[in-house]
Amino acid sequence: MNQPPPLSSSPRLDLPAILDIKAAASLHEAVLARRGADLVLDASQVQRLGGQCLQILCGAVAAWQDEGRAVTIAAPSRNFEEGLALLGFTIQSLTGKDAVQ
Repeated sequence: MNQPPPLSSSPRLDLPAILDIKAAASLHEAVLARRGADLVLDASQVQRLGGQCLQILCGAVAAWQDEGRAVTIAAPSRNFEEGLALLGFTIQSLTGKDAVQ
């Protein structure tokens, strides 16, 4: 059975503190640049999460899953989790698995 690669070997994207409409284009570019391998999203610094950036994250998870790849949320900040909740999501519903601390 295949084991997922260690998180340290997966491309990592440190999410910015403010994920609003102004951050959406650069987030989209940063995510696309990491295609082709499992992806770790470090959400430890996120202070605010908006709907547009959540859409990009949802699209990334779907695209990675279509390619048989994984997206993992690492060290989510309380604000990130609260932002997800305000938009009707949890880390589990976004990625299909729990966050990695």
